[in-house]
Amino acid sequence: MKACRRSLTVVAAAAALVAGAGTMAAWAQGEWKAPADQKNVKNPLADKKADKALLGEGKKIAETNCVTCHGPEGKGNGPAAAALPPPKPADWTSAKVASETDGEIFWKISNGRGAMPPWKHLPDNQRWQLVNYIRSLQKK
Repeated sequence: MKACRRSLTVVAAAAALVAGAGTMAAWAQGEWKAPADQKNVKNPLADKKADKALLGEGKKIAETNCVTCHGPEGKGNGPAAAALPPPKPADWTSAKVASETDGEIFWKISNGRGAMPPWKHLPDNQRWQLVNYIRSLQKK
């Protein structure tokens, strides 16, 4: 009887875990929006968006940390992208990403979601360089 109760407890715990994972998967597939207060966060490097040295640094950061999923041209088609569950990596050249503010992009880089890890361990300056690099990939 004791073994039977233990088995039921294990089965119930496993069922709760699966149910919770399903809820998390559904949440992760919804539209990804930064909190409203992040929309107006100012890019401290905004006046240096054309600075070739800083863009080069941003590109190096992307090549080191992002290219596996986002691809070498930022189109969201890196070698690991096909194996990732939805949502797929963002296409940095898309109109959708172009319509986001620098603050929203910075927040997404910092916090991550789903398969995208948070990059808060990178210094703020490097994350802003990455924002500027992403901007450089977008059509003018």
